[in-house]
Amino acid sequence: MSRKVLIDVDTGVDDALGILLAIHSDDVDVAAITTVNGNVSLETATLNTCKIVEMTGASHIPVVPGANQPLVRTSYFEHRIHGADGIGGALAEFTPTKKPENDYAADYMIELAKKSTQPLTFIMTGPLTNLAEALQKCPELPTYLDEVIFMGGVVDDIGNVTPVAEYNMYVDPEAARIVLEAGFKKLTQVGLDVTRKALLTEAHLQQLDNTKYGEYIRQSTSDYMARYIERNGVKACAMHDPLAVAVAIQPALVTTQQLFVDIETSSRLCDGQTVCDFQGRLDQQPNVHVSLKVDADAFLNLFVHTISVPQEGSL
Repeated sequence: MSRKVLIDVDTGVDDALGILLAIHSDDVDVAAITTVNGNVSLETATLNTCKIVEMTGASHIPVVPGANQPLVRTSYFEHRIHGADGIGGALAEFTPTKKPENDYAADYMIELAKKSTQPLTFIMTGPLTNLAEALQKCPELPTYLDEVIFMGGVVDDIGNVTPVAEYNMYVDPEAARIVLEAGFKKLTQVGLDVTRKALLTEAHLQQLDNTKYGEYIRQSTSDYMARYIERNGVKACAMHDPLAVAVAIQPALVTTQQLFVDIETSSRLCDGQTVCDFQGRLDQQPNVHVSLKVDADAFLNLFVHTISVPQEGSL
């Protein structure tokens, strides 16, 4: 039986790749996609999500807009990385016929979780604002979910928006704290410690050439790869969000350790830092399955194989 999932996105370049992977995987069933302010505005993230979903031929999947700003902070967009439109200028001329649902993400999450007749996993690839709002409305939400997998944070490396903070955690650390303290049955972090090792390269793009999404992926990742060269000296696209999706498909792709994780929300320099208590110094019970190692080759093989749909193919 495929794993039932809800995906929460702020659709930029890598969120879109994660959506493609999820929709085309036989091992997950995408019940809905919710959108949130993050890489781009809520409006742009929602439009991009509708474009990607329609491009796959899976327009039956509901797209539900959510929070248009962090819980207490102002928005912090990443246009330099993802482009003004969030997906690197790809699909600029495409106007989708698919429309978002007339609903609100936090409410939809609660309703879906309560009504689901099979185990349900939330995959979070943007700031955690929607899930935090759902928890504020329904503190018992964790009892209805099998697992929450979130892309965010970094526990044993440097940040990517400040010296210590990863983007999703930096944008809404107050929301992240609510999620970390909620008491989920299983809360799995897929952070920069592993996603930086999962790099889409020219060799992978060549494998995707002459497939349905080859041209789109080349165009959408072009500026991202240029920025990655500037910062890291390697022409690649870090597959942050697709790896989080892949962990729902094949959990063994990452090696995790149960640890206590908290987040800084009131620091002059360190807001958004995920603090992982490797030595048990805080005397707190572990609350997160922290991803520390990844089989990057196996992940990238899974990604390329799963989305290598023939050019005329459809779902």
